[in-house]
Amino acid sequence: MGKLTTHVLDTANGCPAAGMALSLYRCGQSCELIKRLHTNADGRVDEPLLQGEAFVAGVYELRFEAGAYFRARGETLPEPSFVDEVRLRFGVADAAQHYHVPLLLSPWSYSTYRGS
Repeated sequence: MGKLTTHVLDTANGCPAAGMALSLYRCGQSCELIKRLHTNADGRVDEPLLQGEAFVAGVYELRFEAGAYFRARGETLPEPSFVDEVRLRFGVADAAQHYHVPLLLSPWSYSTYRGS
């Protein structure tokens, strides 16, 4: 059974990005909100973002509220911040597989990849 998961690591502070708000969207002609979540102490959400029949092939977007996360940590950011809302749009070709979308994050950069 396929599933979609994520993990956010704060590379500027060398820790999981605990308490970060994120939203998951399914996109076609427009993007439809599926759910809003917060990361746990390990920078993950407590269960898969999608799994089973709810996880289908298509285009998805994760939106991470990075600027709000860093401000809540007491970081001094410029206004507007360089990295604020991080939007990762990705395709799921085979919903029977596990798609893991990690985010490595700092106030000045981010990167992602398809993890395992």
